[in-house]
Amino acid sequence: MERMSDAENPNLKPWAQELMRKYNQDVLHGHRAFSSQSRCWPGGTPGQLLFPAEPIYFIQTPKEVWIIWQRQQEVRRIYLDVPHSVDRKPSWFGESVGHYENGELVVDTVGFLDKHEFDFVDNWRTPHTKDMHVVERFQLIDGGRGLEAMVTVEDPGTFNQPWSGMVRWQRVNRGPIGESICAENNEAFEKYFVNLKEYPMPTAKTPDF
Repeated sequence: MERMSDAENPNLKPWAQELMRKYNQDVLHGHRAFSSQSRCWPGGTPGQLLFPAEPIYFIQTPKEVWIIWQRQQEVRRIYLDVPHSVDRKPSWFGESVGHYENGELVVDTVGFLDKHEFDFVDNWRTPHTKDMHVVERFQLIDGGRGLEAMVTVEDPGTFNQPWSGMVRWQRVNRGPIGESICAENNEAFEKYFVNLKEYPMPTAKTPDF
């Protein structure tokens, strides 16, 4: 069963509804629904928070908080107690700055890519513009056994009004982070087990060294 976009959500601008209707039509005509995690693309902010298949690690340093996903070793950096830079470069995760407020880590993120074809707000292919603004409030719950994030998304180019959501994780001891290289492991799955048309995976046009 493939995911269908919530294309008729009244909070969406017409251009976003039209794009999401197109994704739904593609699914109805035999195309896999796009999933960043299965196709090895970064999930973006806040969409990457919805990747539940493999562990997520939070690392606190004096000046930064790192969120590391075992899947593909994606890393998001939150810079503590500093303002946003003036000449920031748009990126998948945006530029995140944070501070602690009554025990909560408050994270403010701007500087996103503009309408990238594989960069979505969530797992239902909701698009966004470069003007998206995300605020997250992380706090420990259940005596430290869990973590909760309250997320507020504002993007006047995509949504008629800001919206909020919540995600929770359970703290478990999985040991050291494992190596999980996404793009090297999907070719056989795609060739032998999937009969639907797939979205492309990212490929490097030049060597890293």
